[in-house]
Amino acid sequence: MKGTTILCLLLFLAMLCIPFLAIGANLSGSLPDSPRVTDSGPPADLENASFRIRDESTNEVLTVGDRDFLYGAIVTEMAPSAEPEALKAQAVAAYTYYSRQRALAREQNADSDFSADLQNWKVYVSKEQMQERWGESFQEYYDKLTEVIDCIAGQTLQSDGELIDATYFAISSGKTESSEDVWGGKLDYLVPVASPGDLFASGYQTTASFSAEEFRNAIQEKAPDADFSGDPSTWVGEAACTNSGSVKQITIGGQPVDGDDVRSAFGLRSSNFTLACADSIFTFTVRGYGHGVGMSQTGAQFMAQQGSDYQEILAWYYPNTTLVSV
Repeated sequence: MKGTTILCLLLFLAMLCIPFLAIGANLSGSLPDSPRVTDSGPPADLENASFRIRDESTNEVLTVGDRDFLYGAIVTEMAPSAEPEALKAQAVAAYTYYSRQRALAREQNADSDFSADLQNWKVYVSKEQMQERWGESFQEYYDKLTEVIDCIAGQTLQSDGELIDATYFAISSGKTESSEDVWGGKLDYLVPVASPGDLFASGYQTTASFSAEEFRNAIQEKAPDADFSGDPSTWVGEAACTNSGSVKQITIGGQPVDGDDVRSAFGLRSSNFTLACADSIFTFTVRGYGHGVGMSQTGAQFMAQQGSDYQEILAWYYPNTTLVSV
């Protein structure tokens, strides 16, 4: 029985990975079945453009040049030791996402474009913070980031002439989610794509266990009418999932509860989970990390390691888009 189980697991991984490996086998060519993103011109000069960023820790609004922003935006999402092509993909995605936020904020005459938490390395950090954290490695990492930014400066992803909502996250379940399933809005560039490299990532699968009392108390905040009488093993019913495996809704105590509400109630790393109860202990098995929509940062790193360039990575995770220089 043990041998059969292992064989089944290996077959499953092979079925999942072979299509991806096949499209990535030709490292010098474009990925088929996904339009290669093409650059429309030379990188733009960003010296005269800036973001207005509200620092959540001080409530101060900082004016940060677009180029300087790219340094801080990259390293709050990826380690500077990551593959250069993955860093380029992350830079373009972040610049696109926050340029779109800036445009929306200025249409509404907001006093800032978006918020960041510099103290906790969220969205943006300063050069001085990088120097403090990296110490003797600072210059090596900063020079690497400069090469990355020189290559992609000013490039954004667009669809039908508009900046896309270039969302990204840490680790997928092996397949990304559609924006329609997660947030309710259908976008033809935020659709499920295979990301099998994530299966080999550290932290791909996590577990979290709770006593019956802890489970009941956490869920009652989200579903106050739930019935927790009877044996705890009867409290959990059927779950409705997306095609990529995230829980959209699950019945708990006879009441429907959104998968995202369950995730937040128990501090899970994603909504892609299964739930089991044994001896009045509830155990979540969670796959991936993040909302699952758009580019998997772990998947981008895996593709770069296999030889894909940043344009191929962006084309894979954001199909039906064009790379445009500002």
